[in-house]
Amino acid sequence: MDGVLIEAAGKDDLPKILQLQRAAFRPVAEAFRDKNIEPLTATLDDLEREFDAGIFLKAVLGDEIIGSIRAHAEGSTVHVGKLIVHPKFQHRGLGRKLLAAIERHCPAERCELFTDSRNRRNLALYERAGYRKFSERQVNDELMFAYLEKFAPPKG
Repeated sequence: MDGVLIEAAGKDDLPKILQLQRAAFRPVAEAFRDKNIEPLTATLDDLEREFDAGIFLKAVLGDEIIGSIRAHAEGSTVHVGKLIVHPKFQHRGLGRKLLAAIERHCPAERCELFTDSRNRRNLALYERAGYRKFSERQVNDELMFAYLEKFAPPKG
């Protein structure tokens, strides 16, 4: 997408990112008929704790935050979380750009993420980016998570 900048988010961006998160995950909650999913129940305090423990990137178009992604490291693994794109900007390549940006900001031997195992678009996005499914976990009667990983190319 032309004109979009991807950069580090600051703590002052968290209220807008929380608002964007709720807008992006509302359709997911409706699909599962469950408005109590974590992305919708998260508070600003929750985001601040995540911010302090990792890195947040934002995608900005003009003065509007239209996307975000976050990650935190545990040992040699970077856990990528909440790839968020404003609903009116989805399916235009912004998710792919955010994913590549977080991988550059958090180089590690291994990146891991998870998504709804029924979300074919998300799975295809991650697989095109080099991620491979290594596990699934049933969360409740309606939801199963697919866990995916990507290894850094060998050095040398």
